[in-house]
Amino acid sequence: MQSQPIRRVVSGVLAAASVITLVTVGLPSATAAPVPVLQAPPSGSDALAKYRELAEQAEKLNEDLLKAQDDLKAKQGELDKATNDVNAAKDQGAKATENQKKYQAEVDKFAGASFTSGVQLNKLSALLSGTSTQDFLDRSSALEVIAGEKNGAMDSLTGAVREANDATSKATDAAKRAQDARDAAAKLTEDIKAKQKTLNDQIEQIKAADKNLSASDKAAQRDTGGEAPNVKAPTAAAQTAVNAALSRLGKPYVWGATGPDSFDCSGLMLWAYAKAGITLPRNSAAQAQYGTSVPRDQLQPGDLVAYYSPVSHIGMYIGDGKMVHAPTSGDVVKISPLQSQYAGATRPTA
Repeated sequence: MQSQPIRRVVSGVLAAASVITLVTVGLPSATAAPVPVLQAPPSGSDALAKYRELAEQAEKLNEDLLKAQDDLKAKQGELDKATNDVNAAKDQGAKATENQKKYQAEVDKFAGASFTSGVQLNKLSALLSGTSTQDFLDRSSALEVIAGEKNGAMDSLTGAVREANDATSKATDAAKRAQDARDAAAKLTEDIKAKQKTLNDQIEQIKAADKNLSASDKAAQRDTGGEAPNVKAPTAAAQTAVNAALSRLGKPYVWGATGPDSFDCSGLMLWAYAKAGITLPRNSAAQAQYGTSVPRDQLQPGDLVAYYSPVSHIGMYIGDGKMVHAPTSGDVVKISPLQSQYAGATRPTA
């Protein structure tokens, strides 16, 4: 039986251990990174809010236009490949047809041939017409050579016919692919013209709205967002891209621009990552699919952060819940908090 003092010591140790356990479990991990908070973008005055609404619509139109232009390039590439395939199949078909004629002539020659003096090409005729055993053997050997040549000619003819049919099938398939690509390219071309007109109309509305902005509104547009957080990127490439994007702070937003002195949102990402030797797609929707998907609680500097559904805006995470981006018309490349229209993030890799 334990003595009273010993029991008191053991009880005290157990109680202390329980307290330590509760405190340890209750505290957050020292290494856990906080989830970046999403914030609503600043609205400013009514005139500035209206301007930004129009500019946001124009940005979506611009990104749609860029995507259509990328799709057109892809279709033109498909058309070029299909056209090359058609030409290659025609060349293959011409050669196969030529071979078919040549081997058909050889087969026809064997079909009407006689060995000598009208004697049929078989071993029985060789035996009956021969004058000795040696004569039979000689004639049989010759017949075997001739029969081998005949079989070879038949095999060659069969192969030539098969190649001709294969070439015809390839040419038909390639011609259909070429026509489909040609039709799609024509439709995209018309679509691009329509999107460009709609964007131009929207730009005219923005220009009109710009006249209603006050000096303080325009100063808010030119604000670059303060100092960048002192957070290092996980890789040299990502750090290069971050540094490149931050070096453009204050540069104006221009639709379709890819730098170095003006940018649209995806143009800034394209230019910055090009400095790191990584070629991103041209439009924001495609950039939002490039690389590895990243949860918001695991964001690191250099990650691409996308907005809206479907995606029509993109920026680059730089740490501490902030990003660098080219917001929209009338604005400049700036540092902003992650915004409430957040749609996801990806991590580009070389």
